[in-house]
Parts: sequence; C-alpha cells; structure tokens
Amino acid sequence: MSGAARALEGRVAVVTGGGSGIGRTIAEAFAAEGARVAVAGRRREKLEESVAAIAAAGGTALAVPTDVANEEQVRHLFAATQAAWGRIDLLVNNAGGFAGAPTDEFPLQMWRDMIDTNLTGAFLCLREAFRIMKSQRAGRIINIGSTSAKVPRPKSAAYVASKWGLDGLTRMLAIEAREFGVAVSIIHPGNTVPGVWSGQEDKVKGEGLMDASNVARIAVLMASLPADANLYESIVLPVSMPFLGRG
Repeated sequence: MSGAARALEGRVAVVTGGGSGIGRTIAEAFAAEGARVAVAGRRREKLEESVAAIAAAGGTALAVPTDVANEEQVRHLFAATQAAWGRIDLLVNNAGGFAGAPTDEFPLQMWRDMIDTNLTGAFLCLREAFRIMKSQRAGRIINIGSTSAKVPRPKSAAYVASKWGLDGLTRMLAIEAREFGVAVSIIHPGNTVPGVWSGQEDKVKGEGLMDASNVARIAVLMASLPADANLYESIVLPVSMPFLGRG
C-alpha cells in the first residue's frame, strides 16, 4: 500500500533565512512534504547544515548564499533556483533579525541595517518572486512578520517599523497579485525558539516560548491550499504569551 500523498509534492520553494531558526524549520517541513527547497542566507555553513538535514530525511534542497539586502544576490538566488528546477511556486520571506535600544539612543546604522534586512530584503525577494509567478500565473508568497506588527514592544523602533512595514507590503501585494493567480500571506509568530529569542530566553521570562515547528505547520497549511484559496493572515503564539492586553 502506498503512503499518503505529500502536501507539497513537486513544488519548488525558496526560503530565506533558511540556515537556522524558523526558516530552517520551515524549509525542512516543506521538504518533508515533497517540495524542492532553495535555502538562502548569509552563512554558507548554516545553509549546508540545512541542506544536509533535508537530504538525510530524504528531501531535496539547494544552498544559495544570499544577503537579501543585496539586489544582485537576490536576483542570483531566484535565477539559480529556476536554473535548478525550472519554476518557483513558493517564497517564504523569513530572513530578518532583531536589535533593540531606547529610541533616543537608537544608532542610525542599527536602524538602517534592520530596515535593510527585514523590510528592503523582503521587498527585493517578493519583487523577484512576483515577476516569476506573474508569468506563471500561479504561486504563493508567505511573509514572516511578528506579533510586534500588532502590539509593539518598547525599545525596538527599527524592528517594529520593519514588521509593520512588511504587514503593509503584504496587504498591498495581496491586492496587486490576485489577478495573476498569486496568493500573498503573512504569519505573525509570537515568542519562538529556535528564532529571534534563541540564547535570549531570559528576556521573555514568564511570557512563554513555543517551538518553531508550530510556525512551520501554519506555513505548510498556507502553502498547500488550493490555488483559488488563501489563508491571508495567521497569528501563532504561546498560550501563555501576553499578546492580548500587552502594552
């Protein structure tokens, strides 16, 4: 008796920030469901670890070192993926980081670095993906936002601005892309490990933490919906996290 059909069999996915944390967990989950996955990120050794883990589990993956804030490197990422597998069905825009400081002490370079990675990088990737998906008249883009795009934390000006910007960018592209059969969605994770809080768990002590696999399950669900359906937005967080009523 043959096994159950896999949800993403034959699909081609690009996952940024795929060398660790949420990105790696999503890349592994997509590959387990049959997708061929290009994992992108700045650290080649981490990408190779992701590819090795996927291959060991019987999946197919490609490591493409990429700084998502670099336009030429982003173009190379999508060209290399197309060259390998002929099309691109899915993009998960996950690359990003967090740095905090009181607003009146926030260094300009820290601001620029975070906006470049979290927002400009996401724009460059979704622009390239949309060009391809528009010509295919099919595809799905999933952006990884944050609960900070809904209820901000103090002392995190650049991170909050980048995630609110990504939320707005998602809304805009969802409208622009739908006439071409391209679905655009966003996931807002709460406190997740491995992820932004890895090694800094003490900073969210008492709020609760969840495993990144919970985010990956939502990403697989979004990615596996029929082409005419879109789960536009999801907020996934620990039950104990004070998201509601946080101020």
